[in-house]
Amino acid sequence: MSERPTEIKKLVNIAADRELPPDLRTKTIEQLGNIGNHDALLALLEVVAKQELVAEERDLTLQEAREIIMASH
Repeated sequence: MSERPTEIKKLVNIAADRELPPDLRTKTIEQLGNIGNHDALLALLEVVAKQELVAEERDLTLQEAREIIMASH
């Protein structure tokens, strides 16, 4: 199994960092969705599993993950 790319790791850290502004976290979640590959999908699922996310961010993260899944079919 290959290691997750550094860019995706950085985006996960930003998306889950509650000390950063919400709009930055939201844009980061959207960026992960735009990457649209398997690594990005796993990263989104990792982000949504973090309990410190607010409900709106969790919903957005699940929506982005769903879009990747739907695009792969």
